[in-house]
Amino acid sequence: MIIEVKITVSGGSGGDGIVSFRHEKYISRGGPDGGDGGSGGSVFLKAGSKVSNLGLLKQRKKFVAENGGRGGSCCKHGRKGKDLIIPVPVGTTVFVKANAEEGFIADLTAEGREILVARGGRGGFGNAHFATAVNQAPEIASKGQPGEEQRLILRLKLFTDICIIGLPNSGKSTLLSALSKARPQIASYPFSTRELVLGVMQSDRGNFVVAEIPALVEGAHAGKGLGNEFLCHVERTKLIIYLLDGTSFTVYSDLDMLNKELLLYDSNLLCKSKIVAVNKVDLPEVQAHLPEIRQALSRLDLPVFYISTATSYGILELTTKAVEMLGEMNKVEEVVLPTSLAVFHPKPRKVK
Repeated sequence: MIIEVKITVSGGSGGDGIVSFRHEKYISRGGPDGGDGGSGGSVFLKAGSKVSNLGLLKQRKKFVAENGGRGGSCCKHGRKGKDLIIPVPVGTTVFVKANAEEGFIADLTAEGREILVARGGRGGFGNAHFATAVNQAPEIASKGQPGEEQRLILRLKLFTDICIIGLPNSGKSTLLSALSKARPQIASYPFSTRELVLGVMQSDRGNFVVAEIPALVEGAHAGKGLGNEFLCHVERTKLIIYLLDGTSFTVYSDLDMLNKELLLYDSNLLCKSKIVAVNKVDLPEVQAHLPEIRQALSRLDLPVFYISTATSYGILELTTKAVEMLGEMNKVEEVVLPTSLAVFHPKPRKVK
């Protein structure tokens, strides 16, 4: 999935004004009638649910709106260039790049929201525009102005229901495949997932989008490893599942490190709802020190589940809890209005 692209957008150039004089039978000295050029089209970005990622924009580096038409005789105004509307996914953030700096423009978080990113150039004036009492037959016209050009950086921050976060080789891909119909690459070596993977978890309360974030390492908030390239997607998730490797002898420290990376990236992430899942409890070595793990995690004020993505042990209980928490978040309180409202009708004041 492509989550970042760099493109250049340019508004259309304005059409040129023309030099023309009125020539009609029985009309002498008809005067200047050169029309103005039409303005160039502008470029807009528009968020839509039919676009899932930024991949289509990567194939085309430059987007140019239509130029305006030239002016015509008889003071005819040139045709306006058509605007160019570029569809982008909902959740796209837009930055303008100027030299080595980036400036934030907009965050397209809603369906149908659009933003102007490059204005079209203004059309030139025809010679009729320059006629004065002193100069009644001007032979000058102006050219259309070029359209505005911008270099943009588009970054996609997905809206998801659940994000699975964990250290390398903790079993995130297997958990994603167990929760949804996604079929991510699963391997026995760390960092097998190198891009964001999505799946859909189906339940009797609806369907929920689940995302697997590539493995985090210490220093991810500062760009180490795959770093904050994917941490940005956690900003818009509703529920975080911390997946811990049960074979690790530092399970609590692993959880503390994950919390620390989220805190250093964006302190608001710690306010999100969370579930802790300890994986690989089917292995004998994990069973041997499971009491110590339970004791270490008992101090948490979070739901903790002990699962095995290989045997599906505990997956149903984890799924049920996740759906329950998401249902509570999505619940909308109904405002009940009274059937009859008392209306105050002021009486006119008596004039003495």
